[in-house]
Amino acid sequence: MSKQSGVSYTKVDAGYFEKRGLRRYAGVWSLWALGVGAVISGHFSGWNLGLANGWGSMLIATIIIAVMYLGLIYSIAEMAPAMPHTGAAYSFARSAMGPWGGFLTGLSENVEYVITPAVIVFFIGSYMSSIFGTPDAMQPLWWIGFYVVFVGLNIIGVELSFRVTLVVTLLALACLVVFWFSALPHIDFSRWAMNVASDGSALPEGGGPFLPMGLKGVLAALPFAVWLFLAIEQLPLAAEESVDPKRDMPKGIIAGMFTLIV
Repeated sequence: MSKQSGVSYTKVDAGYFEKRGLRRYAGVWSLWALGVGAVISGHFSGWNLGLANGWGSMLIATIIIAVMYLGLIYSIAEMAPAMPHTGAAYSFARSAMGPWGGFLTGLSENVEYVITPAVIVFFIGSYMSSIFGTPDAMQPLWWIGFYVVFVGLNIIGVELSFRVTLVVTLLALACLVVFWFSALPHIDFSRWAMNVASDGSALPEGGGPFLPMGLKGVLAALPFAVWLFLAIEQLPLAAEESVDPKRDMPKGIIAGMFTLIV
């Protein structure tokens, strides 16, 4: 037993960790799919609400968040192979700031990863209601159903979970690409992009200013731009499921980040 900063640690042997280790399966593409898949729902819903502040505001906000996330991702790409622990940011913070820094970081991560799935199943339920025409009163059934599906996949095994993630991620990207190309012939940039007035009202015929609300609009758009990258930082949580985290984790997370930027 040892103490550090008021926290007690019990000494254990290597066998303790061997019994609790995770199965190693993920390679570069599995990690890429997990990282992109964690974020891709934010490319369908959430970010678009930032357009209420003007297209230019959202563009600048997206660039700012992308630069910040690039710094975060390259830092994680170095730390994850050095400390390939399931705790990820918790482990990083505990090593740098001691047990209480790790505790606060782990607590914050838990809050994020409890709220994020709730947001995702809400959007999935909204999509399913639109596709199948179910009433709003049935939304909780969609939520529960998809929670059961995704938790069940993880219980069955890491191999199936990663395979499904890869397939779903590729399908989601394909949907976006089809939408982009089908929308190209119908683009009227001035009308549909510059359609916000300085008072926040809509301009049906467009022709509005690039930054209708100035710097304030850019700041207001930042939380919505985060949706385009939010949760890729969770990828180091799968470090113990990576076959070779020192080789695969940096490649997977950097490839995922550039996929999202594109």
